[in-house]
Amino acid sequence: MSQISISDIKVDVVRKNIKNIHLGVYPPNGGVRISVPLFIKEETIKLFITTKLGWVRRQQKKFSEQPRQTIREFKDKESHYYLGIRYLLKVIEVNAPPKVSIQTAKTLTLSIRPGASISKRQEVLNKWYREQLKEFIPMIIDKWERILDVKVNEFGIKQMKTRWGTCNTKAKRIWLNLELAKKPMHCLEYIVVHEMLHLIERKHNDRFKELMNTHMPKWKQYKN
Repeated sequence: MSQISISDIKVDVVRKNIKNIHLGVYPPNGGVRISVPLFIKEETIKLFITTKLGWVRRQQKKFSEQPRQTIREFKDKESHYYLGIRYLLKVIEVNAPPKVSIQTAKTLTLSIRPGASISKRQEVLNKWYREQLKEFIPMIIDKWERILDVKVNEFGIKQMKTRWGTCNTKAKRIWLNLELAKKPMHCLEYIVVHEMLHLIERKHNDRFKELMNTHMPKWKQYKN
């Protein structure tokens, strides 16, 4: 990967075995990345980006105006989300295996060994988030396999910086962002359906959008 500058914007350039140019602006800070065919000239890349500068700046402005969550310290009364609901964290230090539980409608309890570091607390909470997703996702996939008449061979969960999900159409495998555990259930379902539809239509073209409109009419609302 290389990097070029156009005006005051730095753009990461990724060369791939693809036919078309793909330009994206990604969270959290509006980083810009362009994927291009292997043998395209740098002058052509610069010209393409130049024609899209207005769009790039608008996307970056949206990111800059979004409210930012402060850095998490995983301490008492800190806000954490699960399935779109805000909980206040309650930390209990105990000489026992760590665990996470929801004991009241507003409290997310983190039981951790005394002296556990911030990174360890985060690790325990993320493990719990992953376990919850592993319960929900198979049910969503099973539901939509029957509706879409497709088959998902495998799914996985991982931290992703720029995407909510991906689909390997050859392996029929989908990956989902761990952060989806913090979002409402309809958002999780939207991402699963989105990735599963790539088993029917690989590209984000008019056919793909029509499939989304047919099977999930409110998908644009969920995407926003």
